[in-house]
Amino acid sequence: MASGDSSSSSPAHPQEPPSPVVAVDCNGADLGPSEVAAGAAIAAGQGARVILFGPARELVDLPAGIEVVDAPVSIAKSSDPARAAREMPEASIVQAARAVAQGRAQALVCAGGTGAALAAGTFNIKRARGIYRPALAIPVPVPQRPVTLLDVGANAEARREHLVQFAFMGAALSRTVLGVEHPRVGLLSNGEEAGRGSPLVLEVHAALVERATGGGAFEFVGNVEGGDVTGGVADVVVTDGFTGNIALKLMEGVSQTMLRAVRDAAMSSTRAKLGGALLRGALRGFREEIDPEAHGGAYLLGLRRLGVVPHGRFTRKGFAQAILRAERGAREDIVGQTQSALQQAGALREVPASAAAASLPPTA
Repeated sequence: MASGDSSSSSPAHPQEPPSPVVAVDCNGADLGPSEVAAGAAIAAGQGARVILFGPARELVDLPAGIEVVDAPVSIAKSSDPARAAREMPEASIVQAARAVAQGRAQALVCAGGTGAALAAGTFNIKRARGIYRPALAIPVPVPQRPVTLLDVGANAEARREHLVQFAFMGAALSRTVLGVEHPRVGLLSNGEEAGRGSPLVLEVHAALVERATGGGAFEFVGNVEGGDVTGGVADVVVTDGFTGNIALKLMEGVSQTMLRAVRDAAMSSTRAKLGGALLRGALRGFREEIDPEAHGGAYLLGLRRLGVVPHGRFTRKGFAQAILRAERGAREDIVGQTQSALQQAGALREVPASAAAASLPPTA
């Protein structure tokens, strides 16, 4: 026996899978592609692997871990993003989505143009099996306990089965990203009573009562009013994209107005300035806690791979967070967890076996 040869007796150490690659569309940001690239550099410094799609002349001086694909054409501001995504395969968002569909990347980040991201993602990455509609979900930065709001803009109109699926998507995101073990889901309405709301809200309320019973995916707390969205009543609030987009922008506008009012009051007199100096540290922490950039933007759920859509006005800080959130979401398999929750609850759309087999992605 060759005791000095340990090659056959040493236990094998399984290699860790490589970290996910994030495909990033750099076009459409208010501060330009270079600001998105600066955010990618920050994310790469924390271990993210990134492919940038945008004008190469503006994506320079980047660290290792970042690949650049020259894609100067943008459809972020297109009035008909669905048509543009079909007719302009050279567009940066289309190329980024195709990279995810082909397996070169495992998550998508679009720096501007929600419509373009939704169209390119749907046409190339495709909807996950049994999903009616993709949805945009955003963790609203409420101090102490963020709340996930969806849909915030992917679907101006929705049906009962769409909102039911959104509830499971939001619950899965809340568990995976925010660490909420037993998410409480509420349905946005104009009153908390079960009999209040539009015909759609009444249908969805009844369906969620039935779906949530004994499923364990989440606790349905019933209807929540607008003032309850940030009041800690629910961890996830579900609504259609038209209402959700208005609610989100209203909250953003009010929070920015209040922060400006506090700052102006703190500078209104010598005494106020002294008091403001004493509160500066606490107020800075509060401002950072409710900063939308800290959460990286909205999650595009319902596709076969995860997408993240940061706001076009973000700085490099927000784009870095979007990339890191996309990388983490891919690594922790938000898409798989969402599908599993929907399947266990029987909330997936019935797909014929032949169609399901035809829609499967090719094996490696």
